[in-house]
Amino acid sequence: MRLLLILSILLLGFTACKKKKVSKAATKMQNFVIEIADYSRTFDADFIIIPQNGAELLYTDGEEENGLNSNFISHINGYGMEELFYNGGFEKDDFRFNLLKNSGVKGLIADYLDDNSNTTNAFNYASNENWIAFPRTSDNYDYKNIPSTIFNENTDNITNLSQAKNYLYLISTNNYASKTDFLNAIQATNYDAIIIDAYFDESLLTATDINSLKTKANGAQRLVIAYMNVGAAEKYRYYWQSDWRKGKPNWLKKKYDGYDDEIWVEFWEQEWKDIIFGNNESYTKKLIDAQFDGAYLDNVEAFYFLYHRK
Repeated sequence: MRLLLILSILLLGFTACKKKKVSKAATKMQNFVIEIADYSRTFDADFIIIPQNGAELLYTDGEEENGLNSNFISHINGYGMEELFYNGGFEKDDFRFNLLKNSGVKGLIADYLDDNSNTTNAFNYASNENWIAFPRTSDNYDYKNIPSTIFNENTDNITNLSQAKNYLYLISTNNYASKTDFLNAIQATNYDAIIIDAYFDESLLTATDINSLKTKANGAQRLVIAYMNVGAAEKYRYYWQSDWRKGKPNWLKKKYDGYDDEIWVEFWEQEWKDIIFGNNESYTKKLIDAQFDGAYLDNVEAFYFLYHRK
């Protein structure tokens, strides 16, 4: 009985310690996103910032009891959430739904569907909240296809994210034999906003490339936003060095299960920050120079996964 009590006390202590670490890391990620926003807007006052997942960041220190973080929210233009209404079957995530709704931030919802018949509902669930959706099925799990139809297609000029009624999430270029094919495929659509990788076949898209995408096929204006991984280092990016591995540098912290080419990073370390923003060779500056309208920040939930244990 005494041993059980001791073990219970130790477990409670471990849980409290882990929670404290996660909370501190959440605060660091909030500050990181704010720093990226502030830096980018010294060049483009309207530069769009959209974090994806890790919705607890909408709370102060990532803690529900602390209430919404108004400073963080004021620095972002939208929030991307995967699998909010659907994760295969219908599994609405009430916690994240209510959090996003209460924050007042525009949601970009990328559900995963196991049944194409749920597509219309997925669009409508988001549209009812003035959010936008990009439902995926098994043939488009990795964001590689352009759907044949567009929900709420329109001829409006889209100059800020709040106006967007739909979006394209196309971060894989595997279906395209050349950059020209890739650009032509997007140019032929009427999406209000598009999220793409900044690179095609490891070459950075140019300002000419990006500006060619800022007009819909119907002649109206739209937004072009770049995917940027801020919570995990990717081995195929320009910044990766041949002698790097998990633990070298020491901020390459933890294996990313399911993604062999990525490693979770201690994102608050200055060397990683310098890769992401703050200088002419940084990822964010490359996006600005290429004249993207904004950045879609993936893996902000690194604040949690650095301390998560199976």
